[in-house]
Amino acid sequence: MFKVKIACVGKIKESFYREAVDEYVKRLGRFCDVRIVETAECPVYKPCPTDGETAKVRKAEAAGLLAAMEGFCVCLDISGAEMSSERFAEQLRRIKDISPVVTFVIGGSYGMDDSVKNACKLKLSFGRMTYPHQLMRVVLCEQIYRAFMIDSGSAYHK
Repeated sequence: MFKVKIACVGKIKESFYREAVDEYVKRLGRFCDVRIVETAECPVYKPCPTDGETAKVRKAEAAGLLAAMEGFCVCLDISGAEMSSERFAEQLRRIKDISPVVTFVIGGSYGMDDSVKNACKLKLSFGRMTYPHQLMRVVLCEQIYRAFMIDSGSAYHK
């Protein structure tokens, strides 16, 4: 069975996000094996850290993300490719043809280190807006589910 891994920084604190992710993971079970790997979040003890401090956070968080990545890796990056849900379904279908595992990578509060971005074969953007990284798990899970539903010819997408 095709495996979808979501490597992300930190744990979801809000129960409503956790419940939404759990629901989509349950729905995805008929199409693929989904595994979410939560890596260590590097704490910042200042309300307004400097650019140098946030770069250190990204670098520290990169180690956990890189260790969790396998197969065809896709990072969520604001400067990545934007695509429709249909195009994303097509892209996911192509990935399934070349790799038994896809890893989607979501960075932490201060973004993602270039070492992680460079290790990914695809950079994917969900638009130019910034979202909380915990909410992005929900959005990503829903779009993965939508992609499988599009491929199955389901009316869910409409």
